Amino acid sequence: MEKEAPNLPVEVISYILHFLSMSDRKDASLVSKAWYTASLDQSLQRNVFYHLQGTSESLELISCLRRRQSLCVALSNFDGSPTSTMVIQNIARHLAPYLKSLLLRDSNITESSFVDLVPLCRSLWGLDLSCCNSLFKPGTLMANAEIKARTTEALIDLQELNLSNLRYLSDLTFNRLTDCKPKLRKLALAGCPIIFELDPYRGLKACNSTCTLSLNNILCFIDRQAATLKWLDFSHTSITSEAVQLVVQVPGLQLEGLALRHCKDLTDGAVCAICSCQPRLTSLDLTGCGELTDKSVLAVANLQFLERLFLGKVRLVTDRGLKNLSAIPTLQVLDLSECYQVSGLELVNGLALPYATPTLLSLNFSCCTMVKDSCVFSMGVILRDILQELDLTSCVYITDFSISVIVNYLTGLTVLRLSWCKEITDRGLLGMSVANDNCQLDEKDEKAEIITESDLKPSKERDGASLRALIYLKELCLTACTKLTDTSITKEIRFQELKTLSLNMVREITDESVVSIAEHCRSLEGLSLSHCDQLTDQGMITAANYMKRLTNLEISCCDKITSQALEVLMQECQWLRSLDVSMCSGLTTRDIERLQLAHPRLTSVKAKYLEEQTSSSLLE
Repeated sequence: MEKEAPNLPVEVISYILHFLSMSDRKDASLVSKAWYTASLDQSLQRNVFYHLQGTSESLELISCLRRRQSLCVALSNFDGSPTSTMVIQNIARHLAPYLKSLLLRDSNITESSFVDLVPLCRSLWGLDLSCCNSLFKPGTLMANAEIKARTTEALIDLQELNLSNLRYLSDLTFNRLTDCKPKLRKLALAGCPIIFELDPYRGLKACNSTCTLSLNNILCFIDRQAATLKWLDFSHTSITSEAVQLVVQVPGLQLEGLALRHCKDLTDGAVCAICSCQPRLTSLDLTGCGELTDKSVLAVANLQFLERLFLGKVRLVTDRGLKNLSAIPTLQVLDLSECYQVSGLELVNGLALPYATPTLLSLNFSCCTMVKDSCVFSMGVILRDILQELDLTSCVYITDFSISVIVNYLTGLTVLRLSWCKEITDRGLLGMSVANDNCQLDEKDEKAEIITESDLKPSKERDGASLRALIYLKELCLTACTKLTDTSITKEIRFQELKTLSLNMVREITDESVVSIAEHCRSLEGLSLSHCDQLTDQGMITAANYMKRLTNLEISCCDKITSQALEVLMQECQWLRSLDVSMCSGLTTRDIERLQLAHPRLTSVKAKYLEEQTSSSLLE
């Protein structure tokens, strides 16, 4: 007779749970009361957000959350209705003392609800008020002296404040929110209509306009907060190069992160000033700053502590500017998406230099149409066993040879995106085309030789590793890889840890592929199969028996899918929350309405361009 497993202490179970993904923790917490108690450990709740809506269903959930001592809560769909007010009152009564982070982003929360809740949240370190325009439009937020005093006292330990996309944010309301924030580290003002070029106060320090937000007022705040402020976000604003220089030159300011996404007026001079005045930056986001050139990239190469660099859509950047990035000893994330003049060869040339110590964990070449097999090969050899995320979306010249390089060298990948790489075939995924003899290195620390296109011509027909060699893969995107069929999909997409899979527009796959994927990828949470028009009810029904963790499913333009398959999916996939069935001719709006009424947990449904009802229902 087998002995029963001994009862483990809660502390030991909590330690075990640290090694599991979020989905695994959910399942593990249902094993027993002891495992459930262990799952409530504060260290396991740090990155967990609970979404509450202004509906009666949230009232029961709030009472269940009372046992959690460290909470991050996001509120949505709130208004001035009695139900929303009751939900806010319950949150204030039961959860407010334990809240660590509160997201009110685009929640339509009213001013009265705000002042009922926030002054009671005395442990907050993060507050997100982005897009809460209804809250700021009257201009009376925290105008009452007593309410302001209580709110300021409650937010004394606030470290992160997000005020992005607030059309009605003014100097006066900004000052009310930021008064006495001695520990604030992060401030986001992305998308706010800030006045950068004019000085409405003519040099005066008293900035209290009720209708505009000015650079002068923000500079005064940064000057007061310089000792602790480490991260700023001015993305999607009209910030000028002169304004950027004023910000980075504030005495005592030592930024670690700066986001300037889609700031169209930014110039090379501003980036040079940033790199000169803020040498300790670890994250710099210049996505969409279209006026920048190689001069900016050369300046960024002097940031010796930089870990994350985003240069997406900086289309004047060329290969010449990228070579020196290898001089940054700490660079882990590099985004070069939509940099059309980049082939990647100079970047890997720099990484191959004797003094370079590659540390890249994530590399994004999305829409870099000049990237070819030669770049992928050199990159694979140099970054072998290091790179974890690789995005080659729309690199249209990538072939099966690159797939062979990836599966033979980049075996530590957790994210691989190959959408619109239409030259990829079953042979690549099956490992029937591998690199030539020059690819093999006896020693992993040996410096790679840079390979050109002409070096790739020797035979590539020797059997080698297949896609299944990427055992750590959690996200795989093969959208529009139109040459793939059931032959490779059924044999190679077998990953125990895979969370997200996209096979949109892979039109040759059938029910056989879907069933195989479901059976061999039991951790799957997101599955996209749009425009896979050979899929039928039978395949989806069989697959549903295996996809117990599925939360998001896209099957738009799959004309053979009917309401019968959807009903089984909802019964078997208890976690399903998001469904896209747009343009499915086998479904009607009446089918979707019935589905939503029967399954209220399905919170997001896209059902565009469906027929009102079928001809058969008309006859009835």
